[in-house]
Amino acid sequence: MPRDLPVGNEKFLLMFDRNYQISDVFFPHVGMENHVLGHPFRFGVYADGKFSWVSEWKKQLNYLEDTIVTDVVLESDDFNVKMNCNDCVDFVSPIFIRRIELKNLEKRPREIRLFFAHDFHIRGTNIGDTAYYDPLKTHALIHYKADRYFLMNCQTQAGTGIFQYACGLKDVGGSLGTWKDAEDGFLSGNAIAQGSVDSVLSALANIEPLGSFSLYYWIAAGKTYDEVQRRDSFVKSRSPEKLMKRTSDFWKLWVNREVKQSADLDPEIMKLYRRSLLTIKTQTDGDGAIIAANDSDILQFNKDTYSYMWPRDGAFVTIAMDEAGYPVFAEAFFQFCSKAILPQGWFFHKYQPDGSAGSSWHPWIVDNHQQLPLQEDETALVVISLWNNFQRYRDVDAIKPYYRPIVKAAGSFMAEYRDEITKLPLESYDLWEERRAVLTFTSSAVYKGLLSAANFARAFGEDDLCSIYMKAAEEIRESLIKRLYDPALGRFLRGIIIEDGKITKRDETIDSSLAGVFLFDVLQPDDSMVVNTMRQIEERLWVKTSVGGLARYEGDLYQRQETLDNTIPGNPWFVCTLWLAQWYIKAAKGRSDLAKAKEILLWTKKHALPSGMLAEQLDPIDGRPVSVSPLTWSHAAFVETVNKYLEKYKLLAA
Repeated sequence: MPRDLPVGNEKFLLMFDRNYQISDVFFPHVGMENHVLGHPFRFGVYADGKFSWVSEWKKQLNYLEDTIVTDVVLESDDFNVKMNCNDCVDFVSPIFIRRIELKNLEKRPREIRLFFAHDFHIRGTNIGDTAYYDPLKTHALIHYKADRYFLMNCQTQAGTGIFQYACGLKDVGGSLGTWKDAEDGFLSGNAIAQGSVDSVLSALANIEPLGSFSLYYWIAAGKTYDEVQRRDSFVKSRSPEKLMKRTSDFWKLWVNREVKQSADLDPEIMKLYRRSLLTIKTQTDGDGAIIAANDSDILQFNKDTYSYMWPRDGAFVTIAMDEAGYPVFAEAFFQFCSKAILPQGWFFHKYQPDGSAGSSWHPWIVDNHQQLPLQEDETALVVISLWNNFQRYRDVDAIKPYYRPIVKAAGSFMAEYRDEITKLPLESYDLWEERRAVLTFTSSAVYKGLLSAANFARAFGEDDLCSIYMKAAEEIRESLIKRLYDPALGRFLRGIIIEDGKITKRDETIDSSLAGVFLFDVLQPDDSMVVNTMRQIEERLWVKTSVGGLARYEGDLYQRQETLDNTIPGNPWFVCTLWLAQWYIKAAKGRSDLAKAKEILLWTKKHALPSGMLAEQLDPIDGRPVSVSPLTWSHAAFVETVNKYLEKYKLLAA
């Protein structure tokens, strides 16, 4: 189930599913320590002797424009009630706030009770948690384990707080949890439970005929009781209304810091552009890790998540955000990378938000032969993103700390990690993390990475080193064109296997990543080898259903429905489809040549969720989100494509 509404700051992130249930809670790092893991926090209503969870109601899930504050409408004909809800995380403190405007649609006074259920799995397990009601200072519900505390409280317009509460067991002896006991509209008042626990609180609203009633509910996170108690007091003293307003005002200011001229693009495209900037922000940790995705439902697929920092994804995001005018992303990302890079000059597969190595399926040994478990394009892309940042902002002081640990270490590694005969990079895993070979995409990235390292070396006065990097880059480019382009096929190969300087295997699969030859400036976009390759990519990988979009490669089985026939190459991916748009933009000679790129931007907007979230993939038949949603890279690709479109449009006006 996609996550329609992420709200957060750089240390506290909550993700809502399409049923308007909080399904993921991260603290104190974005992407690390998921304290919910898809077990939903339910939100219920009791009125006139009836109870319902709002997951069953009609709902519209969106955001207040240009903010990370939700705009949710909930309606129920059975209850004759309408609710308008706003959710946010304070832009400074780890405090989640919800505002509820409850509307009585009947011409009689009514008593309505709202229920908020909490199914924490603190630090990712349901073992050893405690839930209790605190009658001393906060008059709130608190869940804790070790140094992780979560406090839940509420305040109504009548000045009242929690009406009823209950703490209990779940998944023990057949018990479903206290949330189930709430369905009679009454809570037991059980004050504490330990082990596998949950809790529920309720708020009471007495509403006039056709009247409205407002209340606020909040969750404060901290590492001690004193921290959450102080944050609870802060909400009450400053008022949740003022905290929500300051957060809304901050995000409007943040996302409009650099107003883009929209050229001839539809206003809805620019609206999604700004939403993408905000979405990327929610998926970024304060210590510099740019997380791929935080949708825990992917656990059902392989018992792991996308809540890691891939250097590749992070570099692409950093490039997009630099072009959008947000260098702060780069500063934190480069600092993270300078600590993560190995002394030998390459990066592991992926990383935890705290900088430790993430899980991996790349072996160190195959058939009794040692190998490096790397995806070398990731190493190259970090250097590329560094040079991109320096070119744009010319901030020598900002770049200086990363010249030696990243540029020189990675540049020297890339120059040396090559086949002695062909001069191409040695085998590594591809960007899709599925196969090991000498790859067109990786070789293209390494070429651009070495050029970037050479440019840095020249700028820092190390001409000898510059010459080494430049020579290695040119040797790779020459060999890439010679060995990886097939004139008979009229396109580049995905990859090859080289033994003793000779090609022993060829991978002729058409792959969208062959776009790397123009993305990384190996060849110009109008070069016949690029044109021939991109034309075949578009023809063979475009999904010829009502959904459209570009698949990753022919025969892509990842997250594919088994019932699909072979005429569909794979699920359409936003990133791959937007690469096609970038080719049209880069190759454009006149404004009319931008038409296909504009169509793809409109296609992207059409297939975003109503809230503006972009998944990794789409179902090729019905267009529903597949795999994780939102995927940070998808939003970055959209931002980058819009930026490139606007720049090219302006250039072509001259």
